[in-house]
Amino acid sequence: MSADTRPRPAGSFGRARHSFREWRGQRPFWGGLWTLLAGIPIMYIPYQTMTLGDLHIRMATTAGAGSLIIGVLLIVLGLTLWFQKQSRIFAGVAAILLALVSLVVSNFGAFLIGFLLALIGGALGVSWAPGKPVAEAEDPEGGPVPRADTPPSGLSLLKDSDGGHSAA
Repeated sequence: MSADTRPRPAGSFGRARHSFREWRGQRPFWGGLWTLLAGIPIMYIPYQTMTLGDLHIRMATTAGAGSLIIGVLLIVLGLTLWFQKQSRIFAGVAAILLALVSLVVSNFGAFLIGFLLALIGGALGVSWAPGKPVAEAEDPEGGPVPRADTPPSGLSLLKDSDGGHSAA
């Protein structure tokens, strides 16, 4: 058993949390979340009626249908980033383009809230890359090869008592 082995959670909540963390780590989760959240204000705000005292301000415009379509597409692209990680580049680029279109169509991208969320989510979706597992390499003599980020066992970077550096 290695030092990195973690005990498995015993409770059902702990197991569910652990499996969610594994699922989240294998896909562009945060890009999908931000893209999904971007669709909500873009879709909702153009149909909202604001009330200031006795004054009712209706935000619905002729582009309300366009806002609805952009919002639904951003939600679908967010879900695509979660469940179809192979198409993350397409979904990320499409989210960025829809964010730019929402500036014109949907009240400045639903007052820049949905616009910024979609830009960040699309950028995270495009930039995500699956991680590669680290394999233990073996020395021809049978022992494990030290990793590149750790110094060899005989070297120390501590200062000597006279202020100089020692390599022993």
